[in-house]
Amino acid sequence: MQREKLLVVGNGMVGHHLIEQLVAKNALQRYQIVVLGEERFVAYDRVHMSSLFSGSDHHALLLSSEAWYQENGIELLLGESVVAIDCEKKRVTLAGDSQLAYDKLVLATGSYPFVPPVTGSDRNNCFVYRTLDDLSAIKTACTGARSGAVVGGGLLGLEAANALRLLGLETHVVEFAPRLMPVQIDDAGSALLRSKVSELGVQVHTNRATTSISDGETAYHRMNFKDHDPLEVDVIVFSAGIRPQDSLARQGGLVVGERGGIVINDACQTSDPNIYAIGECALWQQRIFGLVAPGYSMARIVADQILGGDATFGGADMSTKLKLLGVDVAAIGNSLGQGDDCQEMVLQDMRAGVYKKLVVNETGDQLLGAILIGDNQDYDALLQCYLNQMPLPAHPAELLFDCSVLKGKQDPGAMICSCHNVTRGDIAAAVQAGMHELSELKSCTKAGTGCGGCSTMVKTILDEELAALGMEVNQHLCEHFAYTRQELFHLARVEKIRSFETLISRYGQGSNLNHHQNTSHALGCDICKPAAASIFASLWNEHVLEPQHQPLQDTNDAFLANMQKDGSYSVVPRIPGGEITPDKLIVLGEVAKKYDLYTKITGGQRVDLFGAQLEQLPDIWQALIDAGFETGHAYGKSLRTVKSCVGSTWCRYGVDDSIGLAIMLENRYKGLRSPHKLKFAVSGCTRECAEAQSKDIGVIATDKGWNLYVCGNGGMRPRHADLLASDLSTEDLVRLIDRVLMFYIRTADRLQRTSVWLESLDGGLDYLRRVVVDDSLGIHAELEQQMAHVVDTYQCEWKTTLSTPDKLARFRRFVNAESQEADGQSQALISPPAYQRERGQRIPVRQLDLKTKAGSKAADSAVAAAAREEV
Repeated sequence: MQREKLLVVGNGMVGHHLIEQLVAKNALQRYQIVVLGEERFVAYDRVHMSSLFSGSDHHALLLSSEAWYQENGIELLLGESVVAIDCEKKRVTLAGDSQLAYDKLVLATGSYPFVPPVTGSDRNNCFVYRTLDDLSAIKTACTGARSGAVVGGGLLGLEAANALRLLGLETHVVEFAPRLMPVQIDDAGSALLRSKVSELGVQVHTNRATTSISDGETAYHRMNFKDHDPLEVDVIVFSAGIRPQDSLARQGGLVVGERGGIVINDACQTSDPNIYAIGECALWQQRIFGLVAPGYSMARIVADQILGGDATFGGADMSTKLKLLGVDVAAIGNSLGQGDDCQEMVLQDMRAGVYKKLVVNETGDQLLGAILIGDNQDYDALLQCYLNQMPLPAHPAELLFDCSVLKGKQDPGAMICSCHNVTRGDIAAAVQAGMHELSELKSCTKAGTGCGGCSTMVKTILDEELAALGMEVNQHLCEHFAYTRQELFHLARVEKIRSFETLISRYGQGSNLNHHQNTSHALGCDICKPAAASIFASLWNEHVLEPQHQPLQDTNDAFLANMQKDGSYSVVPRIPGGEITPDKLIVLGEVAKKYDLYTKITGGQRVDLFGAQLEQLPDIWQALIDAGFETGHAYGKSLRTVKSCVGSTWCRYGVDDSIGLAIMLENRYKGLRSPHKLKFAVSGCTRECAEAQSKDIGVIATDKGWNLYVCGNGGMRPRHADLLASDLSTEDLVRLIDRVLMFYIRTADRLQRTSVWLESLDGGLDYLRRVVVDDSLGIHAELEQQMAHVVDTYQCEWKTTLSTPDKLARFRRFVNAESQEADGQSQALISPPAYQRERGQRIPVRQLDLKTKAGSKAADSAVAAAAREEV
């Protein structure tokens, strides 16, 4: 039987999903399929494009390959534009005037970015944020730019702003509406989001209507606004919304909406029953769906329809969960509470940086929508409640604090992945059929491979199903070790294993094989090697640059300094308790001045020196150590700082010597390696000026002794520390801290903060108190003895390094650096990063890209001269 011809115009995410559905349904037996893509790349993941600015390669975004299309008998034409449709003759015309006939035609043409029609929007260094080529052009332009602005404060606008920030630009967001993300979140949520974005250095300008873009005086562009001062930037990215790509449909005489979009019915058919439209180009009941999940749903409908089915499209969920500039943001359902039958319940904690809003119906028994800012941990539970119309508890406001009652629902029909229409039952069935690894489960069900918002829930269901089958849930550290970090710690402790070679030969996957037969096994990976290095350091406290340990270290530990974004390093000497003599302050100033280092006082009461080159580190540290400083371990997963107020020494409210205790604690625990970095604080009274309750270990003085708080966190997910014990003597306090820290080091997962560790303990704080106070496990003596070993074997890692020539050799920029210095070649070979001066200090240069100024004739020479003078 002669096959009918099916043409698909568009090879984006939705168009590709249609092809996957057709292949799965054996449509090739009935149709000869031709796919036309306007871009030069095969379909790729637009949702995660911003990952390109944090080191990912574009190949990781590809959803398939040209070979896959060939293997499945599908003709794929990339870089081909369709310019006309002849509905009567059933054929399309390509840009080169060639024509293709069809029996069925699917338009998956997507959308195009809206650029406000203002004078100057077509200037050089003005971009849209839509395709891989767009991102490549932005990246190139930002190489020589100092500042950039994104026009649009919605989802994509904030993604684009993060891209400019990651590229090192002073970044601005310009939004016409009075708030960020005006479609998804309300005024209060937007205000919190704005404050968090501003803390990251991104400047937000709302209520801004751009009237024109012209030549700038201090930058390439001047953005002129109605009723506001202008803004000068070098790069502009437009991300002010999308418009449906419906020009082809208009030309072919198909019905389009008044404001754009190809009109479709419930079968996704256009006004011509042989032509379908899916994704962002389609208008269904006066709505355009700008997310991938509704487009995937339409693709499934069309695949069913053209094969004789009767599936219909009934709308789609527009809930979103993402991290914008590192800030958790989520919107579910009717998040703005539009309609008369809505009630709102709000939790707003500005100190913790969290905003939650629930929108419920009049009777309070159904969730209609939600907003989460700053903490997305309840998103999965609330989304399942919304999608599956689960009944709410008698007092719905309880969900603002605890969603565990929702997490216990096990309805097999509950929708988990709306992108691929996957239910809990589908995932459970796949696990029961043998899909026991997360990667193969995702590959089989497609759950978690769309927008990615359900990935956590998929992993949770996998673990639950494995446990129900009586199988052990895989908590392996990595492919090289079938053990958790805790198990490896205990193995190394009991068997006194001191090297990675011994550890992997005894307990690595396939450890019975000869290393020459299994090279990758012998080498380990970037997960297990640093984890093993941390375990050895916690147990035996040997120098991290000893030959057996050095290959295990990550970049920072390998050079005993934090690498910065320009390739230079920071120097952070230890200043216990924040107390420092004038003589030492002078030395810090002299070192910073000699090496022209950027100098900053940190929130942890330390002085950071930035901009040191690799080969300068030994000389800098020699000067500091000669003056009595020690390494601050700012590069390691170890104790960073013990912050303190002035306590009873100076303050009229202080009831005890917080400075003295802070110095003692820092000197005791300095150098202690742990699963994650540690921060302490000691406050001299309950006024809490040292902010002890936001630290891993917090101590507050009372008139009866010391109160000990544990497992606080002031980071991305703030958590107040819990009171473990009260009115302690100094001796009892130290013993208790010893036990808490060593128990944490023994039992925590890799890179697990103390706050998360405490929450993961079965029994939480009560269990921890039984272990470290009541000695329920009988391990007090062991924990204290192990900590005593760490304290007794402390060494300043930089002091040891400076006394060991073999270790110093790591800090040469070139292997033959000594011979080059002798003949004067090294200076010519070494090309340090360019710098400029700002506020009297040296910072990485944000040099103007003079090439992009070619279109500005009058200002060219003046800008070039200014840039040369600045550099």
